[in-house]
Amino acid sequence: MFDSGKAIRVDGALRGSDGQADGDALPRARRVDGLPDRSELDCVTRLVVEGSAASDLVLRTAAASLLTVAAAPFHLSSGAIRGDRQALRFYADLAAGADASVTFPRPTARVAVTSERALSSPFRPHDGRIELLHFRSPFVTLHPGMRDRYAAFTRNATAWAQHWRHDDGPRPTLCVIHGFMGSPYWFNSAFFALPWFYGHGYDVLLYTLPFHGRRKGVLSPFSGHEYFTHGLAHINEAMAHAVHDFRLFVDHLERRGVTKIGVTGLSLGGYTTALLAAVEDRLHLAIPNAPVTEMAGLIRDWFPAGQLMALALRRNGIADSEITSALAVHSPLTYQPVLAKDRLMIIAGLGDRLAPPDQSQKLWEHWDRCNLHWFPGNHALHVRRGRYLKQIGRFMQATHFND
Repeated sequence: MFDSGKAIRVDGALRGSDGQADGDALPRARRVDGLPDRSELDCVTRLVVEGSAASDLVLRTAAASLLTVAAAPFHLSSGAIRGDRQALRFYADLAAGADASVTFPRPTARVAVTSERALSSPFRPHDGRIELLHFRSPFVTLHPGMRDRYAAFTRNATAWAQHWRHDDGPRPTLCVIHGFMGSPYWFNSAFFALPWFYGHGYDVLLYTLPFHGRRKGVLSPFSGHEYFTHGLAHINEAMAHAVHDFRLFVDHLERRGVTKIGVTGLSLGGYTTALLAAVEDRLHLAIPNAPVTEMAGLIRDWFPAGQLMALALRRNGIADSEITSALAVHSPLTYQPVLAKDRLMIIAGLGDRLAPPDQSQKLWEHWDRCNLHWFPGNHALHVRRGRYLKQIGRFMQATHFND
């Protein structure tokens, strides 16, 4: 669960060759549920976990407060909520079918991807180039009644990515999906140590989620603002859009001759990564990092945003079960992965309170106890991050991603 550098597999989790969990003072493996008990942590690790969890609660409350203010106009509009309610059954029916090919059909349009030199970049390779890729997205909403409303966000209709590629490519390409509000390329370059992966021979594609970065509205106060502030049906369509446009970038990479494509992502990007593992069989591997996996339950725990939403929905006669059923349409727990178990790896923080450990635990169980790495930090502070980055590198080699 915490990386020792000599990992072997015990009940699906990564543990040290001495039976300890990745170099931390944990007892020999006696649990089968992946998530270590508090009593299994040494004193230092326990202090790190508890301290990081406390600071994460502060961050979660701040983020939820920001979303509460941003979403208040929608939640105070009974007409908007009633319109949302009419769409919820549509999404719940799709989720009940649990057929990813129906909910997320592969795009058939061949888009013209424009490539241009990146004027600014966090990394300047001596043996390659950094390009900005973009195309006009042909995405149409799953629900026919949402099409005009969703299409009104015109800047969101252009998909963007930054592509790092070697001159002698194409190379195996690691795609990276950022978290909520975390779209800057420089931030993700540093957080995921992408120059290190590039230096080890991989090309890199940094994908921008809908309503983030250049895709956000001109008047949006922050990147990602429009993702969660226009109701549940809008969230569902934004997730479908994220999957749709990513797959068109996969098409583009394949046209350039790339034969191996992997994906990793943080938080909301981890959620998208886990969903893609159930949708896109052309992926070689998927590594969700601090992923959300069950959005409905998570939103309820986010004070005060969850309480505002619950109050608004109760006023309009919408039950919690309706919300859970509708948001399940894009949960990775709804669908079986299309990638083999040995091509899946989960990174999760024991002190995470924005995407708590039980979220990753559920995904691990759903994915038949695949590779799993726990770190002792929280959602924002990934303590011993260097260890799991090296573990990811070894995992990529083990799957022959670099062949």
